[in-house]
Amino acid sequence: MARASAAAQFALPLDWSAAGSNDPPVIIGDCNADALRFLADPAAWPVRCAVLVGPPRSGRSLIGRAFSRASGGRVVDGAASLSEEALFHAWNAAQAGGRPLLIIADTPPGMWDIALPDLRSRLAAVPVVRIGAPDDGHARDLIEMLFAQRGMTIAPDVADFIVRRMHRSHVVIAAVVDALDGASLAQGRRIGKRLAGEVLQQAGLITADLVDKTEGDA
Repeated sequence: MARASAAAQFALPLDWSAAGSNDPPVIIGDCNADALRFLADPAAWPVRCAVLVGPPRSGRSLIGRAFSRASGGRVVDGAASLSEEALFHAWNAAQAGGRPLLIIADTPPGMWDIALPDLRSRLAAVPVVRIGAPDDGHARDLIEMLFAQRGMTIAPDVADFIVRRMHRSHVVIAAVVDALDGASLAQGRRIGKRLAGEVLQQAGLITADLVDKTEGDA
């Protein structure tokens, strides 16, 4: 399987790079490619509104900002960030003006507690796209990118060592990088497999019985 960062393979109409912003580029993998393909063509949406659902730390806000830059659309980052009346008016404005509206949320609209009947009926017609859990390749790319953002690099075999032993979720990936960054600074040690095994096992971020204690630093 190709590395998840090979964005060109998806041939998306929108530019998901960070050009013109302080954001990192969107890393594309199996967990978000379908959502990005849909968001890349808002003119084809059945209504001028869509909902992006994803777990915390999954890059959903980053995707929302990239979508806004590339399409000129409006992004509501968190359905609860607007009142029902404001969200209703935003939905109507998108339909009237043709400017796409993207709502980022934890869950799809069918699970929201919506008191306003007109808003509930409109959101029932809104397409929902999802970000899933990262696969191995995407998890490796995210770990490497998060370290690069901190001005650090780790060898590919270290990232592989971690990914093979961790629960693959975006929250765990962020916690792994935080733990190793802190330990490396505190102990004055480079991030190799030995440090990763020690720190992440102690923190409960990797499965202890999968750690091969014979593996040294690369």
